[in-house]
Amino acid sequence: MTAPVGAAAAVVGELTARGETVAVAESLTGGLVVAELVGVPGASAVVRGGVVAYATPVKATVLGVDADLLATRGAVDPEVARQMAAGVRMALTVDGVPATWGISTTGVAGPDPQDGQPVGTVFIGIATGTGSEAVELHLDGDRGAIRAAVVSELLARLRSRLRSVE
Repeated sequence: MTAPVGAAAAVVGELTARGETVAVAESLTGGLVVAELVGVPGASAVVRGGVVAYATPVKATVLGVDADLLATRGAVDPEVARQMAAGVRMALTVDGVPATWGISTTGVAGPDPQDGQPVGTVFIGIATGTGSEAVELHLDGDRGAIRAAVVSELLARLRSRLRSVE
């Protein structure tokens, strides 16, 4: 189960109206966020693409997340989410122009804890050219339920940010 089609359609619609783009970096969601977005007709005009950085070293080598940060705090960390979002904006640059928005997911879907974090601990990141933020989530359920909830929450938060930024 993924986010309601309305959330993805609303994000694509807002981005289209604003002439903006989004790039997606995913870990625990494994491509579900970008799949939800590209399921919307017309998404190709605004979705730059996605990077599934499931293995921790890929977060550093592809997205530019600080390797020392990953070594000391692990992948399930708010600063990692921020750096993933900022990194994917740049990684999916087209004609010298970064994506307007970078969004990311990192966390523990289970069944076992990771990096000292319990199952259901998730950080989502949102980055623009002026900065980035991370939001911590604590979710319940099995792997599928947690991953679906992350998709819904990230799209809802991006939609809210799009509405609040001129």
